[in-house]
Amino acid sequence: MPRDSEGRRRSRRLLLVAYLAFVGLGLPDAVTGVAWPSIRKTFGVGQDGLGLLLSCAAAGYLASSLAAGGLVRRLGIGRLLAASSALVALALAGYATTGVWPVFLLCAFALGAGGGAIDAALNLFVAVAFGARQLNWLHAFYGVGAALGPLLMTAVLAAGWSWRWGNAAIACVLAALSLAYFATRNVWSVAPGRERGDGDAGGAPVTAGQALRLSAVRLHVAVFFLLTGVEATAGQWGYTVLTEARGVSPAVAGVCVGGFWAMFTVARVAAGAVVVRVGGVRLARASAAGVAAGALLFAFSPAGAPLVGVAGLWLVGLALGPLFPGLMAETPRRLGAGAAAHAVGFQVAAAVAGAAALPALAGALAARGGFGLEAVAAVLVVGAFLFLSMHERIVAAADGGGRRG
Repeated sequence: MPRDSEGRRRSRRLLLVAYLAFVGLGLPDAVTGVAWPSIRKTFGVGQDGLGLLLSCAAAGYLASSLAAGGLVRRLGIGRLLAASSALVALALAGYATTGVWPVFLLCAFALGAGGGAIDAALNLFVAVAFGARQLNWLHAFYGVGAALGPLLMTAVLAAGWSWRWGNAAIACVLAALSLAYFATRNVWSVAPGRERGDGDAGGAPVTAGQALRLSAVRLHVAVFFLLTGVEATAGQWGYTVLTEARGVSPAVAGVCVGGFWAMFTVARVAAGAVVVRVGGVRLARASAAGVAAGALLFAFSPAGAPLVGVAGLWLVGLALGPLFPGLMAETPRRLGAGAAAHAVGFQVAAAVAGAAALPALAGALAARGGFGLEAVAAVLVVGAFLFLSMHERIVAAADGGGRRG
């Protein structure tokens, strides 16, 4: 019995470290948008530079998340977490010290590579060791970090310090987490053979190519591309739009963007409590409609009333919160276990690509399209309504038993 109690205490400690790790994962992801106007002036680049920066980070994230399975087998989860957190800390230290734009972009790639490995390893560990409920809470803690990041950078800028100090502070947090992972490296393990769900009912195994030929799988991929693209566009460009296009003071705008991520997090926590009563499909449809409504409110905020746009931004965050984990949870039911094993990987890859592509498109239109920063709001609206439309197609196909290609 004491041994069981000791095991439970150890599990709780590991879960706490995993939660803190996802807070740390969210911190650098959301802070870039608040720092971007200052970064752009430091390096003398255009608005489209943010898209290039996010694309470099996304490339690193995608590369490491695809390689994470092999890395886990070679290094083990604990050592991979320690190395990846150290890489993120070094990348943020590079952010804080370099004065060369190409080196800054290289640091963005390293930041994404470290983050992708952390994401994949922690999702594997928590899913196998603790189950779906704790996995939902894990993703909620990402939102905590994403909400704290803009507030931290806003405080740094409001104090008159360089944006570099904000990245240096987050680098210290990630370095401390790396040490915590290294100290506990031998207890981050899962039982062999439990990582896969090949034995689940709901569909014969298929190859990756066969899964990708299914129209339903391709539709799911497109939905995740749009979902994270809308999320990243709102989160990364919201501060710049509010300060440079709508006359909101930097301190207030930083709080507003922090509020976007706070709403995102609150919604994710609340969804875990109500989804069983409400139903996953009903909650997702309401959330998709909320994203579209919030995007319209943000885009068509009356001149001289920027807080209306802020309300729209917060509604987008509130509605986005439950969608990623909710749609992931629905994937096996809608596609069958055989296709879902590949579809989940495709969806993660599409999410990384969307988080880079839509903000990059918004930046390109803002810089060259003649619309200025309000092009960001237009991209947000189009992306939100495309997402709403495609999600309705997925629901209709699932209700009609449409799993075939």
